[in-house]
Amino acid sequence: MNHDSYPDSYIRGILNTAKTIAMVGISPKENRPSYFAFKYLLERGYHMIPVNPGQAGKEILGQKCYASLTDIPEPIDMVDIFRGASHVPPIVEEALTLKPKPMVIWMQLTIRNEEAAKRAEEAGLKVVMDRCPKIEYGRLSSEISWMGINSRTLSSKRAQGFGSGVQRMALTSAAKTTNRTQGENDGD
Repeated sequence: MNHDSYPDSYIRGILNTAKTIAMVGISPKENRPSYFAFKYLLERGYHMIPVNPGQAGKEILGQKCYASLTDIPEPIDMVDIFRGASHVPPIVEEALTLKPKPMVIWMQLTIRNEEAAKRAEEAGLKVVMDRCPKIEYGRLSSEISWMGINSRTLSSKRAQGFGSGVQRMALTSAAKTTNRTQGENDGD
């Protein structure tokens, strides 16, 4: 996998299949990027699990915080890492001990660790580095376009709603949108 550029289908596939996300390194401080990303994904329907040893046993945004991945009593689909690159290898090694293993290791913006990525991929996991799932979700769902940001996704179709308000768009694949639109137009 080329970790310098990811196809939209790869990112969309991950965001559509991962339902339970453990965020390692989340901060309870409302002004921290990890808090924003956690809150955003929680509001989009993901089951978010905070992992921060200093906050273990407490709650962040109503979710029980754990000291480590191995303390989490349920399966995890994706591990979202909000720690520096030097901390990534032990986190990946811990993730690989989980039963079942997560499907995805996701390293946040500016975080890259090629050795840890290789280890995860050799174990059958998908890997994303130097990206933010909050930003990618917003870009692929067209939410980010409402703020005037170029999402690199062109469409004449209005984004699907996912709740109330403008900022609640659903993440669907282009193929699903095209098929649904074609089906709706068949009766015209």
